Amino acid sequence: MPESILTILKLCFLALLYLFMARVIRTVWIQISEADNEGITAAGPETVKSRQRRNRPTKLQIKSPRDRAGTTYEVDHELTIGRAAGCAVAVPDDSYASQLHARVFVRDGNMYVEDLGSTNGTTVNGKQLTEARRLKNGDRIEVGHTIFEVAK
Repeated sequence: MPESILTILKLCFLALLYLFMARVIRTVWIQISEADNEGITAAGPETVKSRQRRNRPTKLQIKSPRDRAGTTYEVDHELTIGRAAGCAVAVPDDSYASQLHARVFVRDGNMYVEDLGSTNGTTVNGKQLTEARRLKNGDRIEVGHTIFEVAK
């Protein structure tokens, strides 16, 4: 193989290597910038966003039926609610709940609930869900005959 072709291949390889490194550095830079914008700094003062994050709901507490009242579930990422044994919040004795009834999940630091196509639907504060809805402290979610309250 001629030496000129090998030299061109070496230069192409170096160019690709530099492009790869530039992408990696750019990605890291963006992640660091986003963390700073969210107030995630090692020694900075508490920001409005961090105070808001502290006041956001993080738990579901069963209010009804009485025999399960007070049971609390932490919502870290996602909880499924239904009669199926595989659900994070199983309500096997609630015949009005579907096998896989609803899901509560966290997106961008906020808690949401959505109905998963259940037969009897899911309500929040007495209103039927038609799409995912953001939850606030004190909201009441009704899945079948089981009522949950959102808390922090």
